[in-house]
Amino acid sequence: MPPVTRWFVRSALVWFLLALAIGVLLAGGGAATIPGTSLLLPYPTYLHLVTVGWLTNLIFGVAFWMFPRDTAEHPRGSDRLAWLAYAGLNAGLMLRLVGEPVAWSGNGTGTLLLLSAALQLLGGWAFVLNTWPRVKGK
Repeated sequence: MPPVTRWFVRSALVWFLLALAIGVLLAGGGAATIPGTSLLLPYPTYLHLVTVGWLTNLIFGVAFWMFPRDTAEHPRGSDRLAWLAYAGLNAGLMLRLVGEPVAWSGNGTGTLLLLSAALQLLGGWAFVLNTWPRVKGK
């Protein structure tokens, strides 16, 4: 299993555990707050942790590992693009985890959310550019 795949899968598992913990707090009627602050974690943050953190990381990692080989020299495409996809996706998600509660509290301008979305978009594009040539017929 390539190193970037291991990072994607392990990160997916960490995001999954964090999402489950926040989900329990939200379902129990308790306030899911960021420790040391009074900022609430809104439901969309929980959804992003599940869909982007857990599912998307897992899908990207397994796809990088299991999709058909591209060329003999670069069977999995570009390692740089794979790492860029990993970094953009996860850095954007971390920023969202901080930026969304700040934006919802009315204390922020949403700049962190915009940067978060831009990083996730960059990660998505890097994944598509790296994976596209590997999607081919027999």
